[in-house]
Amino acid sequence: MKHILVVVDIQKDFVDGALGTAEAVAMVGNAAEKIRAFDGEIFVTYDTHFADYMETAEGAKLPVPHCIKGTDGWELDAAITAALDGKAYTAVEKLTFGSTALPALVREAVGEEDFDITLIGLCTDICVVSNALILKANFPEKEVYVDAACCAGVTVDTHNAALATMKMCQINVVGEE
Repeated sequence: MKHILVVVDIQKDFVDGALGTAEAVAMVGNAAEKIRAFDGEIFVTYDTHFADYMETAEGAKLPVPHCIKGTDGWELDAAITAALDGKAYTAVEKLTFGSTALPALVREAVGEEDFDITLIGLCTDICVVSNALILKANFPEKEVYVDAACCAGVTVDTHNAALATMKMCQINVVGEE
């Protein structure tokens, strides 16, 4: 069986930058350890915006420029970069919350083999939940996991609400205290 790990947007702007939180900073060590210990196929998503962010639909609703490609904030957190060092992974730039390209990339990576998918990252209540639901919709018979100890939301309450939503959609939430 193949194991897939999706590392969602653990970029500087979401950890300790423009949209960072104490909870995001606190989960990075858990996420880095999960990556270091993981044996399987890894996909790393990058929330990707450009200089015109404030003119986009997202920019109108979230007027905080973040993850602008080519800036420090777009880069992965240093601990995540270190954890990925020496590991093969597929980088996936996404222009919105969920990656519509990710299911095809997973399909290509697994071929005919059985597989499961685990997601970790930021923010639980926006990009993690979006990608988890997209993957579950594309692979309804596969086990999809989200490791709560390796995720953080915009707030603790919305993180917990996203975990509850994913459970209702038959996504396995692990790593809760």
